Amino acid sequence: MDDSDIQELSQDELFEHYRFVASKGQEPLRVDKFLMNFIENATRNKIQQAAKDGHIWVNGSIVKQNYKVKAGDEVKVLFEHPPYEFLLTPENIPLDIVYEDDSLLVVNKPAGMVVHPGHGNYSGTLINALVYHFDNLPNNSSERPGLVHRIDKDTSGLLVIAKTELAMTHLAQQFFEKSSEREYIALVWGNVEEDEGTVEGHIGRNPKNRLQMVVFPDGEDGKEAVTHYKVLERFGYVTLVSCRLETGRTHQIRVHMKYIGHTLFNDERYGGDKILKGTTFTKYKQFVENAFKVLPRQALHAKTLGFEHPVTGEFLRFNSELPEDMVNGIEKWRGYAKHHES
Repeated sequence: MDDSDIQELSQDELFEHYRFVASKGQEPLRVDKFLMNFIENATRNKIQQAAKDGHIWVNGSIVKQNYKVKAGDEVKVLFEHPPYEFLLTPENIPLDIVYEDDSLLVVNKPAGMVVHPGHGNYSGTLINALVYHFDNLPNNSSERPGLVHRIDKDTSGLLVIAKTELAMTHLAQQFFEKSSEREYIALVWGNVEEDEGTVEGHIGRNPKNRLQMVVFPDGEDGKEAVTHYKVLERFGYVTLVSCRLETGRTHQIRVHMKYIGHTLFNDERYGGDKILKGTTFTKYKQFVENAFKVLPRQALHAKTLGFEHPVTGEFLRFNSELPEDMVNGIEKWRGYAKHHES
């Protein structure tokens, strides 16, 4: 396809995959670098190829990769095919179903499984598995079948899936009204001094790094977020905590715990994959690196899920065991703490 062919395709004939408006404080920045900050799992090569093929538009016109984005620019990535997340391919992926009836099911998601398709993850997701195993799942407000809530790719644990429109509406309302019960187990850096506490702080996208969320303490940006935590066990340089969610914002526990100085252990996106507490001894460094290998993801597990059944009105509560990688990581730190106490 040459430039003349590209220009003949109007925006109306293309499908919008991404759209971003540069903030007021945006310094001039090449469009390929700008998009790298916004699109998860994108590579510079892919973005530059998209620019060469005429897929990057700014303020309604096709631009090259060296175009400098300025404050207020509307940047779009348009392709001739719809976004892959709308092309849901059923895949025969086994599901760990904890409970199921005619209205809903509760699944225990392994770490590493993406909940719904998105950029760079078009197969192998929980939704690909759900549409294989179940017919006619109701769509949520984002057109995602069965999904009432979600957990991050590298977080393990419990999710409730709606099988009927009634269940979808009823369950979504409970999450909105904060009447559902969600408890997570997390291993965090540092010694959490208070035995229990509450973190409150609006959460929104980090304007400097769009792949991160951040706390806006003044409450002017972001959405209200409340996390209640309780210390379960202390290991000196790390602490095992239980977190109960009152709200369900993206990355909420990861962001709130970092905000109070206790980033999740091995949470790469928020800096927890570095040694944040402890000594400079080589032996200790080696121990932590081994602990990272044993637990190769953020140490977060959705352990308990409770909600009112949309038909019977009964309050159901489900618990899941900690997965092996978290058990092994915790055991490693427990052993370290005991050895260094003696």
